[in-house]
Amino acid sequence: MTISLRFESILNADADLAWRWITDVRCLRNEMRPLLWMSIPRSINNLEDLQIEPGKPLFTSWLWLLGLIPLGTSRLTLRELRSGEGFVEESPMTGMRLWRHERTLEPCAQGTRVVDQLTVEPVFGAAVVKLFLRLFFASRHRALRRRAARLP
Repeated sequence: MTISLRFESILNADADLAWRWITDVRCLRNEMRPLLWMSIPRSINNLEDLQIEPGKPLFTSWLWLLGLIPLGTSRLTLRELRSGEGFVEESPMTGMRLWRHERTLEPCAQGTRVVDQLTVEPVFGAAVVKLFLRLFFASRHRALRRRAARLP
């Protein structure tokens, strides 16, 4: 069963700052917490620092629920990285026949609109996966809005 979900937030931040947040691995990790922890090689600080070959895995990450329960691995694979605009990630992942995450940034009158579009096909447990993804991405967007709210 294929699951499609969309999440959208408006951040009181300009697109350049929002771009730095969504490509900085420390910000990405903070955005994912507390629900998920993802291992990232220590040498990687920003997605833009990587030599990206579309469709070729960049590295393998371990995924941990609540930082405690191993969920499996993700071979982080970017199809596109459009500087200042967004990315398309299609990563082979434990428990998924398909994982596609597209994140776009759109300037708007209030700052920047962040849109996450997910298309996933879990191997099993589609209802549980859908519920978890709703909770996880809602949490990620709350984290982004909190970060933007702290700006002067």
